[in-house]
Amino acid sequence: MSLMEHLAELRRRLVIILSSVFVTSILAYLVYNRILNFFLTPYCSIVGPGHCSLYVTGPLDGFALRIKISIFGGIALALPIILWELWRFITPGLRRNEKKYAIPFVVVSVLLFAFGAYIAYLTFPHALRFLSGAAGPHLTQIYSPSSYLNLILLLMVAFGVAFEFPVLLVSLEIAGVVTPKRLSEFRRWAIVIIFAADAIFIPSSDPFSLFAMALPMVLFYEIAIVVGRLILRSRKKATSAAIA
Repeated sequence: MSLMEHLAELRRRLVIILSSVFVTSILAYLVYNRILNFFLTPYCSIVGPGHCSLYVTGPLDGFALRIKISIFGGIALALPIILWELWRFITPGLRRNEKKYAIPFVVVSVLLFAFGAYIAYLTFPHALRFLSGAAGPHLTQIYSPSSYLNLILLLMVAFGVAFEFPVLLVSLEIAGVVTPKRLSEFRRWAIVIIFAADAIFIPSSDPFSLFAMALPMVLFYEIAIVVGRLILRSRKKATSAAIA
């Protein structure tokens, strides 16, 4: 394909993606209350169902919040279409062996991101209880929708991105940048770096989120070593078979 053909193909894919996000955003707008209740569940589990209201200070704040949630909800609902269109765009440029690795990596990446976001959602009530208690008994907690939703969404995204850690390590092993042996030798320093990095970058800065993120990442580190050894072993067998 020429450059102009590539640009035309990219434009066609972007039009499909934007159209799907527009449609799914309308659907998210219609089920806004259910989405909001989903995010309020951790807060309600702490203060009780009758006391978990969020407070706005301006007449446009509520509508702006609904539009914001609708857009993010639309992107989440349209994610399968977005990934499919991106895959269709990059597939012609991949070699056969690259396609063999690409599909499992995309599937595993999506599943790990969703798993990380779910762990953050489960951990958030403990984080919120810790943050509320740290303020002391003389302060009354009144949350605005923006501050509350920004925190829980940032936490879910941070966990989702952090749980891509094994995909990154296995990719580096496949590319030959690192080896399973090298990762094994670096294990102690890796654990220290994982805990230090999580403590710095976790949006809520609470110990519950820290351990909920760091412990799985340490486990993922060990899994990446095992997967790297299996890949290395299969490559050796393939090379031996080709020579024979």
